[in-house]
Amino acid sequence: MSVKTIADQFSQARDEAGILHIRAIDFCMLMKPRVMVLAVFTAFVGLTIAPGNLHPLNAFVAVLAIAAGAGAAGALNMWYDADIDAVMTRTAMRPVPRGKVSPIEALVFGIVLAVAAIAVLALATNVTAAALLALAILFYVIVYTAWLKRLTPQNIVIGGAAGALPPVIGWAAATAQIGIEPLVLFFIIFLWTPPHFWALALNRSDEYARAGVPMLPVVAGRAATTRQILIYCALLSAASVLPWALGFAGPIYGATAIACGANLVALAIRLYSSDKADRRAPGRLFAFSIFYLFVLFAALLVDHADQPQRSTPVSGSRTVHAEGLPRAALAAGTYITIGTDEV
Repeated sequence: MSVKTIADQFSQARDEAGILHIRAIDFCMLMKPRVMVLAVFTAFVGLTIAPGNLHPLNAFVAVLAIAAGAGAAGALNMWYDADIDAVMTRTAMRPVPRGKVSPIEALVFGIVLAVAAIAVLALATNVTAAALLALAILFYVIVYTAWLKRLTPQNIVIGGAAGALPPVIGWAAATAQIGIEPLVLFFIIFLWTPPHFWALALNRSDEYARAGVPMLPVVAGRAATTRQILIYCALLSAASVLPWALGFAGPIYGATAIACGANLVALAIRLYSSDKADRRAPGRLFAFSIFYLFVLFAALLVDHADQPQRSTPVSGSRTVHAEGLPRAALAAGTYITIGTDEV
C-alpha cells in the first residue's frame, strides 16, 4: 500500500469522524440541552429531598432517564414545530429548520429516546415514576405542542404543567409515592412558567404573530400581559414560602424565598410601569426568573444538606441524607447561567 493511499484513507476517516461529530452535536441540540437543565435540576432536588433510600447508582440512572425523557420531549417538539421555528428568528437556527436533521429523523429519535427513558426509569426505580415521566412527555408533546400552543393564549398556562412535573417524578423515583411536598413544588413551577415565558414573548411578539402562535402579548397586548405577569409573580412569591411554612424546608430556604420573591415582584412592578418601547424590563424579569427558580431549589438542597437528620417530614418518618449537595448545586447553577440566552 502506497503512502498516498494511506494518506487518502486517513483523510477520509478524519472527514467521516468530523461528519459524525457534527451530526452528534445536531442531535444533541435537538434535545434542547440548555432548556432542559432546570427541569432536570428540579427533578434531582425532588429525588434528593424525598424521604426514600434509593441506591446512589439507581438515583444516578434515574436522573439520566429523566434527562433523556426531557430531551425526547424537546426533540418531538422540534419535529412538530419545524414550520413555525423556520419563520422565527429565535428558533430558525434549530437543526430541523436548517435541514441538519430531517423531520423523520427527529420524530424517530424522539420516540425511541422517550420509550428508552421511560423503560430505564421503570427498571431503575419504579412504575410510578416511569408513568409520571410518560405523562410529562405526552402532555408536553400532545397537549401543549400539538394542541394548545397554536390554539389559545393560555397555552403556556395549561401546558406549563408538563414542565412542573420533574420534582414530582424525582420524588416518586425515591419513594414510589406522590406526597404533599412534591405537589407544592409542582405548584411553584406551575405558577413560575407563565410570567417566565410571557416576559420572553413580550420582546418577541412580532415573531410569534408572524408564526401564528397566539401568545398572550400577541392576542391581548403589552398592558394586559404585564398585568398578568405581575399577578402571577405575586402569587408565585407567596407560594414559594409554602415549603418553609409546611415544615419541609428550613430557615435558609425561607429567607431565600422571601428575598427572591420580593425582588421578583419588584421587577414585575417595574415591568408593569415601564414604557411600551422598553425592551430591557422584560429581559431583566426573564433572566431573573431563571435565576429565581434555580436559587429557590438550590436553597432547598442546601437546607437539607445542613439539616440531614430532619425527623418530621410531612409525608413520612424516614430521614433525608443530603451530604455534599451544595457543591452539586453550584455546578448546576453554573451550567444554567451559561445557558440563559439559549432558552
